[in-house]
Amino acid sequence: MKNYAKPGEVLYHVGLSVEMLQGAKYALVPGDPGRVEGLAKALDKKAVFLASHREFTSWLARVKGEPVLVMSSGMGGPNITFVVEELGRLGVTTFIRVGTTGSLQEEINLGDVVICKACVRMDGASRAYAPIEYPAVADLDVTIALRDAARELKVPFGMGIGVTTDSFWPGQERYDSLNGYVLRRLQGSLKEWQALGCTNFEMEASTLLTLCSVHGLRAGAICGVVAKRTDSESVAPPGVYKKAEQRFQKVAKRALEKLIAADKV
Repeated sequence: MKNYAKPGEVLYHVGLSVEMLQGAKYALVPGDPGRVEGLAKALDKKAVFLASHREFTSWLARVKGEPVLVMSSGMGGPNITFVVEELGRLGVTTFIRVGTTGSLQEEINLGDVVICKACVRMDGASRAYAPIEYPAVADLDVTIALRDAARELKVPFGMGIGVTTDSFWPGQERYDSLNGYVLRRLQGSLKEWQALGCTNFEMEASTLLTLCSVHGLRAGAICGVVAKRTDSESVAPPGVYKKAEQRFQKVAKRALEKLIAADKV
């Protein structure tokens, strides 16, 4: 028995109610609150602001006549648990993480996008919901919609298994931290993930994919590449970031159009 929100109930963390969502079943979830407005308006020039509470900034857009929520999660897996739990209680059934990432394979370049078909669960939050043997796998329909949208729009993309970490520095074997130290058990991990064919580092997708599977919801993830870890630890300059953002906005919108059309059949 699902614990859905009551009419008029404003959920504590996200600051939203069923009435505010206007029946939205789809949600795009960027990490950065500053990215929400631009993403919402890329979907719908008439998108409207809903709320801003803690790290959760929300706008409502319409795609093919269907309401679509765009809400930031903030950074990291623990924040994703609030997103899935509370938006799920408000009736959202399809989640797409839209964010930035560092590529791990030589052929995935700055400004490309990466579609995660699954993730390595190096996060901690998902372990409160399922044992580590439980896979973080994206919904097939959502993943195919993202892949087909990227192909159709001729946006360069990689698709594979991402690595979700709780730490931007040692968890991703970065040495440009305050003290430059990486635990011995994580030293060499970058090359290991590369050898295993993993496509990218990021910080939210495995939590989202795991929780949505546990709750019987759909989820996928698409990220723009702003660091190429085969070259350096550095984050790309603003021009590359902007290109990546424009690309994942276009792909996410086209994927939503495909999902909405398929769901109506």
